[in-house]
Amino acid sequence: MRKHFDGLYGLVRDHLGCTPESGHVFLFTNARRNRLKLVVYDGSGLWVCAKRLDRGCFRWPDADSTVKKIMLSHEELTLLLGGIDLKQTSRRAWHRKVREAESDKLRITA
Repeated sequence: MRKHFDGLYGLVRDHLGCTPESGHVFLFTNARRNRLKLVVYDGSGLWVCAKRLDRGCFRWPDADSTVKKIMLSHEELTLLLGGIDLKQTSRRAWHRKVREAESDKLRITA
């Protein structure tokens, strides 16, 4: 996790194929999953926030190795940042409008 503003900006643009200025939150982790970097553009500049756990690791949703990105809802992001294992949770069945930008191919739910 040595990348900073320009490196993370490049990852979002080149590797993920997204527009960093979109206002979406992009989350990156290291191989040990004990560090996170959050990148978001707020209209006036790029924010980079980092967190390193003293013990333990963040529990990400499972995805196969061919998947480049996983889309999380704001609730799932909150749970992940709060230390909740998304594999141990389940979503209740209720109606939710899905935005056109969200694709079932990209969305991996807990």
